[in-house]
Amino acid sequence: MTHDGYAAAYAESLEQPDEFWRRAAERIEWITPPTTVLDDSNPPLYRWFPGATLNTCFNALDRHVRDGRGEQPALIHDSPVTGTQQTITYAGLLARVATFAGAMASLGVEKGDRVVIYMPMVPEAVVAMLACARLGAIHSVVFGGFAPAELAARIEDAQPKVVVAASCGIEPSRVVEYKPMLDAALDRSSHKPESVIVLQREQARAAVGERDTDWEELDWDELVADAEPADCVEVAATDPLYILYTSGTTGRPKGIVRDNGGHAVALRWSMDNIYGIDPGDVWFTASDVGWVVGHSYIVYAPLLTGATTVLYEGKPVGTPDAGAFWRLIAEHKVRAMFTAPTAYRAIKRDDPRGELMRQHDLSSLKAVFLAGERLDPDTYEWATSMLGVPVVDNWWQTETGWPIASNLRGLEPMPLKPGSPSVPVPGYAVVILDESGAPLPAGQEGAICLRLPMPPGTLPTLWGDDQRFVDGYLSTFPGYYVSGDGGHVDEDGYLYVMGRTDDILNVAGHRLSTGSIEAALAGHPDVAECAVIGVADELKGQVPRGLVVLKGGVDGSGAEGERICAELVQRVRDEVGPVAALRQVDVVAALPKTRSGKILRKTMRELADGRTPVVPGTIEDASVLETLAQVLRRST
Repeated sequence: MTHDGYAAAYAESLEQPDEFWRRAAERIEWITPPTTVLDDSNPPLYRWFPGATLNTCFNALDRHVRDGRGEQPALIHDSPVTGTQQTITYAGLLARVATFAGAMASLGVEKGDRVVIYMPMVPEAVVAMLACARLGAIHSVVFGGFAPAELAARIEDAQPKVVVAASCGIEPSRVVEYKPMLDAALDRSSHKPESVIVLQREQARAAVGERDTDWEELDWDELVADAEPADCVEVAATDPLYILYTSGTTGRPKGIVRDNGGHAVALRWSMDNIYGIDPGDVWFTASDVGWVVGHSYIVYAPLLTGATTVLYEGKPVGTPDAGAFWRLIAEHKVRAMFTAPTAYRAIKRDDPRGELMRQHDLSSLKAVFLAGERLDPDTYEWATSMLGVPVVDNWWQTETGWPIASNLRGLEPMPLKPGSPSVPVPGYAVVILDESGAPLPAGQEGAICLRLPMPPGTLPTLWGDDQRFVDGYLSTFPGYYVSGDGGHVDEDGYLYVMGRTDDILNVAGHRLSTGSIEAALAGHPDVAECAVIGVADELKGQVPRGLVVLKGGVDGSGAEGERICAELVQRVRDEVGPVAALRQVDVVAALPKTRSGKILRKTMRELADGRTPVVPGTIEDASVLETLAQVLRRST
């Protein structure tokens, strides 16, 4: 199989990275253009575009207004939980950002200062991020509703001069008050910001400035009323744009650093080459600004491109039903959307025949992109058959900031293979290594690693700790970044990501990926979603256990449930082999997930093994885990 466009770009990106990324950098407007592309003088710590200067906010807003896009919608806020919609043009967004940047500058925020942002999916969250970029300040967005302990740990590590928060977030069934959690976090943290800015939302207004504190409390609206707009501040390409802490961390959190220059170049390149999105197109990413997908593909990439981005404050189901995405796509004429496979599994569970989908005109939609969890073949087939457009898996991490593997719809669309995110993206030298660090041939499963240097836009280090970065990612196999995921590459060069390496089961000496067993379970016609965990076993070391959520209307109790579970055990035996040793499948009402849709397999594994799990603060619904505990602690 040959792909001349892709093959030539990929080869050049690895063999002549200076030339490849110099050309990509021409899409960004620099204050001091780069003369050096890659600084490889201090391996394994590589830096891109040293000596160059720019401003990310200028590239996302000012230049589009200057060049005639001022009246084009930049951001559409669609909020079914409040029943409101708002369209903000590029000129309007620029005015808001410049004013809020001026307000923060009046509080003493300068280049290099940190600002923690603790907000839901409201336009002001985007305004605050871009205002930081305008001033050269470093933002650290913490997912709205994070518990005080996790928020305090991030404040402790980032040491912000200012915290920007909203009074509340809104879930389909409840209002989550943020201010009490923020106050509790600040009480726990030895670092105190100089100021706390609170955006008041009518659903739950917060008390501001009514108690003695170590910090000044300010109302967002009052602060910006008298603010003078701020100009863009020149920053080095290698200066940090943001810190994003990886979810579910315990102890001292791990702050992923993103620089200004490489980030802008990589994200701008990705929009048309990977996603096929041009200036003026409407792009919808159903994520949260608190996650990396929200940073990259709600905020920065679409605005750097001059596209229109949709900011959605709602859920794939429940706001009001499983037709929410289709209503939004039809109303806003969305060209392509990006979300997690979990969202599509939830929609499939509630509306398996796509009846709600058929109520909307989806003719504007040209592609769907999914990432965050492995896209199982069953969900891929369902979405493809229902929508009639390419459904494209892409694989990447908080650390990389943009896709490692995808099907490059702009550069060269390729055949799609269920279960694979397709091929390595230009810039990423993907290698499968065995336990001794030797490269493995096609078809053999091992650790997915990236040969250094990684491309622009990926993390140059961890906040305040180069050594921790080296120890955690670069020391296992010298010369490589270890992704922590296992998988293989097939004869056509397609990558298959089978799950975290700690989700590799060792059953009587045989290494099996949970992903292959899950694929067998997911193929059963009654299964909506599933998870497989490895639990301790005296005889075999580990054995797999399956947990399945059935499609709506399927009775999982009594004889019907027993029949389905028996069929699932047989499916795994037929498709994976008797070596998988799957004997136990339980039907459950729901699987525990983070708010970004990742299934908490490690937490379930700890419960099944009789240990007390550390429940991450990112959990969507802790009651799901409480219900599951009885099932997981029950053995056959």
